[in-house]
Amino acid sequence: MNHSLWLLVLVPLLFCGCGGGAEPAPPEGALSFHLRSRSKSGNVTTEQVVHWDPKETAIIVCDMWDGHWCKGAARRVAELAVAMNRVLHAARARGVFIIHAPSTTVDFYKDTEARKRAQNASHVDPVAPLSTAERWGTKWYWPDLSRETELPIDDSDMGCDCPTKCRVRDAWTRQISTLEIDQERDAITDDGQETLNLLAEHHIKHVVLMGVHLNMCVLGRPFGIRQLIHEGREVALMRDMTDTMYCSKMRPNVNHFAGTDLVVEHIEKYWCPSFTSADLVGGKVFRFSEDPRP
Repeated sequence: MNHSLWLLVLVPLLFCGCGGGAEPAPPEGALSFHLRSRSKSGNVTTEQVVHWDPKETAIIVCDMWDGHWCKGAARRVAELAVAMNRVLHAARARGVFIIHAPSTTVDFYKDTEARKRAQNASHVDPVAPLSTAERWGTKWYWPDLSRETELPIDDSDMGCDCPTKCRVRDAWTRQISTLEIDQERDAITDDGQETLNLLAEHHIKHVVLMGVHLNMCVLGRPFGIRQLIHEGREVALMRDMTDTMYCSKMRPNVNHFAGTDLVVEHIEKYWCPSFTSADLVGGKVFRFSEDPRP
């Protein structure tokens, strides 16, 4: 074939994009997230761009309380809440359903529309087999060693990283007031069954977890990552909208924020992908002001 004939073949291909592999444009109004996952070995990191319908997406805000027995944890929650409130505003404006889950304090909201919305949602049966019934309702979902390894950080000291260890005590009464609750649209619950009821009633396919603490409540609560995955939900972690309870003097003896990154990696290996708030609000990824790393 001569050069003129080659051009006749190639030029139409270039203009039609047949060889370019271009992705189709996302649906109008869709949420576009860069979901990061890891292989079990941790040696391979992959990123997938997904486009979720905001009306089929929920955010669960885990245990962002108004106080904490650990002074360092309380300080970081207060800082995180300012950035998180902006994220929730942006998500709500796009049509995302927001569930506030300040565990053990929902009675504070007993007379609110958001709390009643959770209580009044129609019952749906969980898919969990009877052998896992102990995980249900308000029960904890402990580490599942059939699916995951032990956590990469040692939090057996309860994770206070303050120079002088704080005394464990009841320190919370409600969700931190920085996080605004839309009584006409949001819901409030700390119950696994109520969470499933809400997800079903609002036709939710995708669930985003944010809040504290990643190695404890975000994973283990009845509305947390382990339980939602067990129930067959498509789950993602917003990895810059979280923190851990980890003391840098404990294994593996790394900076507190590096410890958080290790737990994020654990979740990306064994449970669900993660993305950052920048996908939703633009700008820079949130970083705690105390994080000394470059």
